[in-house]
Amino acid sequence: MATKVRKAIIPVAGFGTRFLPATKAMPKEMLPVVDKPILQYIVEEAVASGIEDIIIVTNLNKRAAEDHFDHLPELETWLQKQGKERALAEVKKVAELANFIYIRQKGPYGNGTPILCAKHVIGSEPFAVIWGDDLVVGQPPRLKQLIDVYTKYDHSVLTAYKVDDEGTKRYGILDAKLVSDNVYEVKSVVEKPGPQKAPSRLASLGGYVLTPEIFTCLEQTPLGRDHELWLVDALERLRQTQPLYACQVEGTYYDVGSKLGWLKANIDFGLAHPELGPQLKQYLDSLT
Repeated sequence: MATKVRKAIIPVAGFGTRFLPATKAMPKEMLPVVDKPILQYIVEEAVASGIEDIIIVTNLNKRAAEDHFDHLPELETWLQKQGKERALAEVKKVAELANFIYIRQKGPYGNGTPILCAKHVIGSEPFAVIWGDDLVVGQPPRLKQLIDVYTKYDHSVLTAYKVDDEGTKRYGILDAKLVSDNVYEVKSVVEKPGPQKAPSRLASLGGYVLTPEIFTCLEQTPLGRDHELWLVDALERLRQTQPLYACQVEGTYYDVGSKLGWLKANIDFGLAHPELGPQLKQYLDSLT
């Protein structure tokens, strides 16, 4: 029987160069989508999927992320005095979403490093990894879909998402065999092959449930492209010793690490907002 997935790693140690100068002093994960930072949506997805411990891997410029998920007594006292009960409840709820653990990233660049930095906190348990700039909206949540597949097969699971020809130029594409319904066994991940060489139209996006053996694989994986430690290289090493699965998730994907993806998310979330939606729709209709 598969061990329950209780912990999630969210790496937020990148520089956010695609959003400069906005991210010179503010982490890109703290950019708002309507009225909440991106990172809060990611945390809420994890909590809704059954995660209890959130491990946020940061760097020296990410203090805002730590402060956001903490209690701010001065702000809470002021809101209470002003009678702003709704806002008070919202800010309190943020600090109580989960158990938060913060780790400073140390080691080479690359998306494998923050995972390896959290090894001592994870121990011998399976765990989730969600990037701080990949937002997937669906029911059940994207991570819950991955956890359900892990629970059934007891091996690591990646996020698979259907893309068009253009997507084959932007993402790693899965070479995989259909196992059942939306579950695939992964043979390899081909990095940005383009439509002519792509083995499928299934992209490997952010969102993983990993077994603890990935730590040994990361430790044994040499630095790859740009002299960085890449998770995809460690996953290929893991695949050589145990099955690796992918779940084709249902939901709407937003690459909120890009300006266009962030703008699209703000428009869609704004239209769905009970207070802002009607006015925003009226404004957008006026543009056309």
